[in-house]
Amino acid sequence: MAAATGVGAGDLVATMVAGAEYGYVLFWAVIVGVVFKLALGEGVGRWHLASGRTMLAGWRILGRWAVGYFGIYVVIWGVTYGVTAMSASALPLNALFPAVSVRYWAMLCGVIGLVLVWFGRYAVLEKLMTVLVGVMFVTVVGTAILVGPNLVELVKGIVPRVPSGSLVYVLGLVGGVGGTITVAAYGYWTLAKGWRGPRWLPIMRMDNGIGYITTGIFVLAMLVVGAGLLGGQSITDDDEGLLTLGSVLAQDYGEWARIPFLVGFFAVSFSSLLGVWNGVSLQFADWWRTWRLPKDAPPETVDDYEQKAGRRSIAFRVYVLWLTFPPMALLFLDKPFQLVIVYGALGALFMPFLAGTLLALLNSKRLMPEGQRSKWLSNGMLVLCLMLFAVLAVNEIIGLFE
Repeated sequence: MAAATGVGAGDLVATMVAGAEYGYVLFWAVIVGVVFKLALGEGVGRWHLASGRTMLAGWRILGRWAVGYFGIYVVIWGVTYGVTAMSASALPLNALFPAVSVRYWAMLCGVIGLVLVWFGRYAVLEKLMTVLVGVMFVTVVGTAILVGPNLVELVKGIVPRVPSGSLVYVLGLVGGVGGTITVAAYGYWTLAKGWRGPRWLPIMRMDNGIGYITTGIFVLAMLVVGAGLLGGQSITDDDEGLLTLGSVLAQDYGEWARIPFLVGFFAVSFSSLLGVWNGVSLQFADWWRTWRLPKDAPPETVDDYEQKAGRRSIAFRVYVLWLTFPPMALLFLDKPFQLVIVYGALGALFMPFLAGTLLALLNSKRLMPEGQRSKWLSNGMLVLCLMLFAVLAVNEIIGLFE
């Protein structure tokens, strides 16, 4: 779930463009990004399992400001992400079946995602996501093998270097490997699996590690493709850049290479859509439950969450509808400029918010059992995450006024 949801079409395009511009030089940034997201995912999972509380319950303990911030963010983010996810899923389908426009493929993808998440149990959704990850692996990694990595240059890319003009790409690779708000959804998926208590921590850590290593493999594959196939070519930095890659594959290798890649492009985009439709809706349902608690109510536990939120709650279904139907209006109109500005600022601020709140919660003597509190390695990684994502946030906000 983490690997499939965290890697979207935008991540693959950003990495492909970085490879086309700088070859293998920025491979080290991909590694750093994977390590940082590993630390964040482990922190989220450990909080859920060791404290016996959800992420929203933890934010409520820190203060109503934290719960309020998340609520504002998730409502605005939902509309803009919804149109992006549906459009990204529609682009490869339109390339394969051009008789139907991107707009209507996007609407169809959104509705199919709604039906699958609305009626499907978590176990069914997880199996479907596993199939999509398999398709992603065969097509995306297969494309990289077809192009052929330069192993010598790849090894050299492990050494950190920041060529002139590459800082934006470095920050994007480090910050973009594996999603944003979907990192916080990981704890809710551990609950959906039935994992309870500290005894599941070793399994969670192994699961989290496999998820983000898989993520890193996908991103590395696109770096190889960008460096080996597209070096020196002009590529758009939006989702349509993947269609450019499909055309280049057709020119160099024939349609037999283009069609499987477009299928993989769809798997990448649609799996992200499904993961968000499920995972972020679970977070919203928990937010709605948490926000309405009286000020003097004691912090709620995982058992309280499962009784009053989750997939069967009204709030969960309302948010799935919010992700699906309001964004469809933006498929007929240009995205409102003001909404994009607010979304960009809030999105950039979410990751330092997550890293900072995890630092506070995971080191709390009152909330965490002594043996499960963060040690120097976890704290060091979270501090580095906080610093990096704070720089990204400042960069994003400065960009709004340029």
